[in-house]
Amino acid sequence: MKDYQINEQIRDRQVTLIDFEGKNLGVMSAYDAQRIADEQGLDLVKIAPQSVPPICKLMDYDKFRFDSIKKEKEAKKNQKIVKIKEVQLSIVIDVGDINVKAKKANGFIADGDKVRVVIRMRGRQNKRPELGMKVMEQFFQKIEGAVMEQAPAIEGNTIKMQLAPAKK
Repeated sequence: MKDYQINEQIRDRQVTLIDFEGKNLGVMSAYDAQRIADEQGLDLVKIAPQSVPPICKLMDYDKFRFDSIKKEKEAKKNQKIVKIKEVQLSIVIDVGDINVKAKKANGFIADGDKVRVVIRMRGRQNKRPELGMKVMEQFFQKIEGAVMEQAPAIEGNTIKMQLAPAKK
């Protein structure tokens, strides 16, 4: 949570004061604004220090702080962190194994995660990358509810493709 200057911490000569209901009371000295806050039993909080003169508001600071911390926690809880899961294939993979890996990848995509599909080519496989591309195409055809975020690309001795959940 952002730190606000309150009550005696406000050292500005002039401030724009906003009351508890949100009405602008105009520009006045910080001393007068503090006096008004004390009379009403509220705190004087500087909410916009960068404006000239700074904007201060009359409020119950403890309640304001509690509400803002609660809002931050709620926003953090509702935030979805997208993870990237990796599925490794081989050029010599069998159809049954592709089905098993595709089922696992479909589960990841259903959970809202991205999936990186990787084929590592070894030895003589490096001379035939088109076989790896064919395996990638077979794999992608078995995936449901996903879009290809990154098309299959050859990087050194690996072929990589990235899938993301389709937007609804």
